[in-house]
Amino acid sequence: MGDFVTRMLAVVAAVCLWPAAPAFAADDDGAERLFTFKDSRITESSGLAVSPTRDGVYYTHNDSAAAPTFYAVDGDGRTLATFQVRGAEARDWEGMAATRDPRTGRGVLWFADIGDNLDGAWPNVSVYKVTEPRTLRDATVPAVRYRFRYADGARNAEGIMVHPKTGRLYVVSKEFAGSVYEAPKTLRTDRVNVLRKVGNAPIMATDAAYAPDGSSYVIRTYFSATLYRPSGETLARVTMPELKQAESIAYTADGKALLTGSEGPDSPVYRVPIPGGAGATPSATPSPAAAADETGAADESADESAAAAPAAGSGGLTVRNVVIWLAAAVGAIGVITFLARRTR
Repeated sequence: MGDFVTRMLAVVAAVCLWPAAPAFAADDDGAERLFTFKDSRITESSGLAVSPTRDGVYYTHNDSAAAPTFYAVDGDGRTLATFQVRGAEARDWEGMAATRDPRTGRGVLWFADIGDNLDGAWPNVSVYKVTEPRTLRDATVPAVRYRFRYADGARNAEGIMVHPKTGRLYVVSKEFAGSVYEAPKTLRTDRVNVLRKVGNAPIMATDAAYAPDGSSYVIRTYFSATLYRPSGETLARVTMPELKQAESIAYTADGKALLTGSEGPDSPVYRVPIPGGAGATPSATPSPAAAADETGAADESADESAAAAPAAGSGGLTVRNVVIWLAAAVGAIGVITFLARRTR
């Protein structure tokens, strides 16, 4: 009943906090079903990315209890190729990102094994970096593994995003008071890299992604998506289509719309236009991030020039929201108690 309880708490909290969300909602009629995954092996699509080098190609992977496998599908949802990641584990793959290597022009895929439902079950989490395969046929591909720990203690996370210009990696935690964490500028394979908080995230974030031009990023929850400037300033709340279990978000290749998917067999992927007036200004200079509570404890692997990093202090819980959340939690506890008694 753990997953149900988590979602129940998220529902109550999100509904209570909804009035505090910014304006700019996308028209419900604007969302269109792009395709449905047709492969019976794709049962828990938890990550979604658009190929940075091939038109009409999308990547996805399953959630926990799966092999380190990802799939390339076409615009009709048909699987084009299945790839096994050599030397990787899949404890709880929760998200992925796709970028282009500025030196080689090759696509780069990032797979985040960052799920931790016990908030500390793993001493560290991992992200795997895979060079996008040159050909779309079944194969086993090598990966570079980067291990991470959080500077402020272990936590559950499902969102990963990589800035397309700087290559900086960010992890978004899935909590009632979620956070955006920044990885070091240079990742190390011979040691555990430290993730430091640089911003706040919406309640129960399930995924995140950077726009192809780096001018904005999006964070998905079970119920909606929120767009931000690189500085962390909120741009818009975007209404999402109703899905069974919304787990993934990505930008289209042109950055004009969002793609969102769900777990479950035969799950759909929707295209949702970005609201007019909500687009970030590509020429805007990002604000450097101030790593909250970490300024005096910089690790050797930390880099202070955090341009294009989300700024701390935006989008978090206010005192008013904390009070509302506590009230919501009391109600949710009542629901959970009732369910517990019914299932004894």
